[in-house]
Amino acid sequence: MFSGKISNLNTQLKRFVSTASLVLTENVGPVLTIGINRPEVRNCVNNDTAKQLIHAFEEAEKDDAVKSIVLHGFGGSLCSGYDLSQLKDMDGEADIPQDYGPMGPTRMEITKPTVAAVSGYAVAGGLELALMCDLRVMEETAVMGVFCRRFGVPLIDGGTVRLPALIGLSRALDLILTGRGVGAKEALEMGLANRLVACGTGLGQAVNLAMSLTKFPQECLKRDKMSAYYSTFKATSIQDALKFEFENAKHVITQESIAGAKKFIEEGIGRHGKFRLHENNFETPKS
Repeated sequence: MFSGKISNLNTQLKRFVSTASLVLTENVGPVLTIGINRPEVRNCVNNDTAKQLIHAFEEAEKDDAVKSIVLHGFGGSLCSGYDLSQLKDMDGEADIPQDYGPMGPTRMEITKPTVAAVSGYAVAGGLELALMCDLRVMEETAVMGVFCRRFGVPLIDGGTVRLPALIGLSRALDLILTGRGVGAKEALEMGLANRLVACGTGLGQAVNLAMSLTKFPQECLKRDKMSAYYSTFKATSIQDALKFEFENAKHVITQESIAGAKKFIEEGIGRHGKFRLHENNFETPKS
C-alpha cells in the first residue's frame, strides 16, 4: 500500500512538472507577452496548455497595468496546432471541451490590442490562434496554413469565421480547402500578415508594435477596436453598426477627446502628423 502511494505521488509530481510551465508570461512595461512553451512538439496545444492560455489571457484582461498583449511560441514556432497525440485517444464529441475552444482562448472577446509573433509554423489550430489576434507580425521564413486538412481535423477555433473576414471568402476557401502552406510574402500580400520581419526578430518586433499602441489614449483605442469587430461579426445592418459605433464610443469625447484637442491646440503636441506623443523606454524580451 505504501509503495502504491509513493507511485501515485510520483505520477502526480511528474504531471505537475510537465504542466506547470506550458505557458510563460512576462511583463515588458505595459506589454504582456504570453508564450507557449512546448518547443519539443513545436508548441502544439493539449488540454492543459489550452487552460493555461485561457488563464493567461483572463489575467491580462483583468490587469489594468497591461495595455497590450503579444502571443508567441518558444523554440522557433508559434504553434503547430492541436496535439494529435491527445486527439487520437479521444472517444468522440464528449471529449471535446464545450465551454472553451480546444486551442484555449479562441472564443474570448479580448478587449486589449493583441499581436501575434509568427515564427516557424502557425498552422492548423496555431493559425487559428494567430487569427484570434488583432495583428500578425510574421518572420520571413514562417509558414501559415490549414495543415489539419490532411488528417480530417476541422477548424473549430474560429478559423472558418475569422479567416474569410480578414482576407475574403475566395482566398480563405483556397487555404481552407487545399490546406496549402502560405509563406510570409504571400501572407503579407493577401492581408493575412500585417508586418514582414527578418527571421529571429518576430518577438521583438511584435513587442515594439504592441508597445507603440500603448502611447495612444487607451479607452478610445479599445472602443474603436470594439466597434470594428462589432461591425464585422455582429451587426445586422449598416445602420445597426453605425448606431453601435456611436453609442459605444460617445463617452470617449468627455473622457479623452477634449483633453487631446487641448494638447494639440494649446501645446502643439501631434502637429505636422507626428505620432511621438510621449516616450516610453522599455527593454524588449529575448526569444
